[in-house]
Amino acid sequence: MSENNLHIVLVTGPSVEDAREIASAILQARVAACVNIIPGLESHYWWDGELKQDPEVLLLIKTTEAKLKELQKVVLENHPYDTPEFVAFPASAVAEKYMAWVRDSVKSA
Repeated sequence: MSENNLHIVLVTGPSVEDAREIASAILQARVAACVNIIPGLESHYWWDGELKQDPEVLLLIKTTEAKLKELQKVVLENHPYDTPEFVAFPASAVAEKYMAWVRDSVKSA
């Protein structure tokens, strides 16, 4: 795993308040450089054999490949859902200065 590969992680949650708590835990653990909280989502999905529709909030998280497992652990420990979304994508192009900032942000103190 590389600390030079940026990953974007998607996590949904039930409210802005929950998203803020998750974001705080992520940043305190230094497993991501930035968490954007995007309210106003409407999710349609299958759950327990039923079609559901709920308002949600999206957390858009920027981290390194090397921090993905630790990030997932922090999300799962702090998320109110039984089965939270955790989907990571590698970025295909990242500005060098931005990547340096991400790497620096996730260094352990």
